[in-house]
Amino acid sequence: MSYEIPHRWIVTFRYPLEPLPPPKELRGRPIIDPNLCIGCGACVRACPPNAITEEIDISKGIKVVKIFYGRCIFCGRCWEVCPEGAIRLSNEFELATPNKDDLIQYVVLPLHKCVNCGKPTEFTERQVVRVLTMIQELPIERREELRSKILLCRECKASFLSKPMELRGSEVYEKVKA
Repeated sequence: MSYEIPHRWIVTFRYPLEPLPPPKELRGRPIIDPNLCIGCGACVRACPPNAITEEIDISKGIKVVKIFYGRCIFCGRCWEVCPEGAIRLSNEFELATPNKDDLIQYVVLPLHKCVNCGKPTEFTERQVVRVLTMIQELPIERREELRSKILLCRECKASFLSKPMELRGSEVYEKVKA
């Protein structure tokens, strides 16, 4: 007595030999678009397993955002908190590789330079542009005050803001206003 198994009852697939398409809802590998990332660090602070890190190299004038997929749990928090929409979740989930470096994505962003002394600040150029765009809606007095805080490095900002208002009409203030 032989039994024929109907095709609809097959519950196993030849998976590694015949890959299956992932479901549309799958949260796969997050990918950072280097053209949209401003380096704000929201994804770094939101990442539960610390798979996304950032390093500032003042001597080179760069900020490096690094995602290590070996630690990523594909939770999607980075995608949720990114203010610029620079992170998208792909359908990739098979990340096995013999080379650990294949599991790392780097995004290198130039740091903004102080308008007074020319030293790199801790903010990227894209962050500064983003903030300057955002403050255009504020009253002019508040806008000028914020510009003086954004465009200067910590040392120049401390020396500039420690002066009385009547002495701030120096060339530093003119550089900030420009």
